[in-house]
Amino acid sequence: MKEPNKGGGFWSNLRQGGMPSAIASMRGGETAQQTAQQMAFIRSLMREKRRPEVLHTPLSQLETVIFDLETTGFSHQHGDEIMSFGAIRVVGEEIKEEECFYTLVNCQTSIPGNITELTGISEEMTKTAPPLMEGLHNFMSFVGQRVLVAHASAHDKAFLNAALWKTSKVQLTHRVLDTMMLARWLEPQRSNYTLDELLAVHSIPITERHHALEDAKMTAQLWVAYLREIAKRRQVETLGDLYAYLSRA
Repeated sequence: MKEPNKGGGFWSNLRQGGMPSAIASMRGGETAQQTAQQMAFIRSLMREKRRPEVLHTPLSQLETVIFDLETTGFSHQHGDEIMSFGAIRVVGEEIKEEECFYTLVNCQTSIPGNITELTGISEEMTKTAPPLMEGLHNFMSFVGQRVLVAHASAHDKAFLNAALWKTSKVQLTHRVLDTMMLARWLEPQRSNYTLDELLAVHSIPITERHHALEDAKMTAQLWVAYLREIAKRRQVETLGDLYAYLSRA
C-alpha cells in the first residue's frame, strides 16, 4: 500500500491533531465548497432578467410566493438580522397548503427580550439553526423566479436585500407586490392598514402572529381575498394591469 503524502492537508491533520482535527478539516472544506455553490446559485438567480411576458399573465394564473421574515429589530443598517424565513406558494387564487417553506437562521447577533417575547424565537434556538447563507439559499430556491408578495413589504425587502448583499453581493431582482398597497387602493377609506386590522376586516382567522410561516399563510389568504375583489373590476386582468393601477393609487 502506498504511503500517504506527508505534506499538508488531511493526512497531516490526522497525524498532528488526531481524527477529530482531520474530520474538521474535511468538513471545513465541504462547508466552503457548499457556501460557494450556494452563492453561485443566488448570483445566477439574480442575474436572470425579469421576463416581460410575465406582465401579460392573467392574475388568475399568476404564480406567487407570499413570504414573511422575522428579524431581531427594525433596522438592518444598525445591525439587526433575519431570524427566520416563512413562505407559501399560491397559483392564481389557489393557496398551495402543502407547498410551504420555513427555517430559522443563525443570526449571530443578540436577540432583544422584547423580540423573543413577540416572536417566540430565542438566541438558544437560533444558535443551532443553519447559517444565513444556507437559509437564504434554500428560501430563494423555493421562490425560484416567481413574483413575491408580502404585507408592508418595504421592511422585508430591505432585510432581504441586506442579506443578499452580505452573503452574495447582489440585490433582489424579483418583482414584489405589497398587500398593504392593494388595501390602500381597494379600500381607501380605511385609517388603519396593519395586517391584524385587515385580517379582521376580511374575517381571516388569526392563528399565530409574528411567526414567519403563519404570517405568510394569513397574508396569502388576504392576497387571495384581494384577487377576488380585483376580478370584479374587468379592467384589471393581468399583472401588468395591476401594476398600472397601483402606480396611480
